[in-house]
Amino acid sequence: MPQNEHIELARKRYGYRLDHFERERKREARMAHKRSEFLQKVKGARAKRVQKARYQEKVEMKKKIKAHEEKQSSETKVDKGPKHAVPAFLMDRENVDRAKILSNTLKQKRKEKAGKWDVPIPKVKSLTEDEMFRVVKSGKRKSGQWKRLINKASFVGENFTRKAPKYERFIRPMALRYKKAHVTHPELKTTFCLAIIGVKKNPQSRMFTSLGIITKGTIVEVNTSELGLVTPGGKIIWGKYAQVTNSPENDGCINAVLLV
Repeated sequence: MPQNEHIELARKRYGYRLDHFERERKREARMAHKRSEFLQKVKGARAKRVQKARYQEKVEMKKKIKAHEEKQSSETKVDKGPKHAVPAFLMDRENVDRAKILSNTLKQKRKEKAGKWDVPIPKVKSLTEDEMFRVVKSGKRKSGQWKRLINKASFVGENFTRKAPKYERFIRPMALRYKKAHVTHPELKTTFCLAIIGVKKNPQSRMFTSLGIITKGTIVEVNTSELGLVTPGGKIIWGKYAQVTNSPENDGCINAVLLV
């Protein structure tokens, strides 16, 4: 176990202190006052650097707020009637406000930059190592206990080559490897069976993300080329992210909701 994970391990085993979240809330509330006090006292070249960083933060915050407001806006312009004659094929079109017509590409980039998603399942129950792995004894007298068998569903790429059994530390059973997921589009209310491209983030641990383990709440990238989604520029969207909403190891399949 790495040196710096003992606190995380203790929390998984015994839980948090009874007043942990209250202390965190108070610490967060004090931070604004501490920061304000520091900004008032700081001087010279350091003050310039701090103020520049603070200005950048404010600009980013305003951009995010504006983008969020534009995304939620669905107001339509009041139809005052056309100034000139309108062709018949344009008469059925609704005059939607420009706020609603934000480029999907820009939205995607902003989301990736922020690193936060409006996901269907914002919080998931943490899993212990005992739930995730099973110890596999190795060696002539079965004294070696460094191998682990993964109990959860996993994804491996097409070019994946397994290590020699003697040197394989993490064993991913073939029965729990998945290549496709049942992805539901929240706006179309339709489910598609799409190929998985990769595991973007597992909320349990970075190690589980690198191993390609899929649990409830995991963000996976799926191939959406079959859906015919295109960018405003006319390019095909090959991949989009989706969040897993079930426990694949229990259900035998992966159900996910597309993040749009």
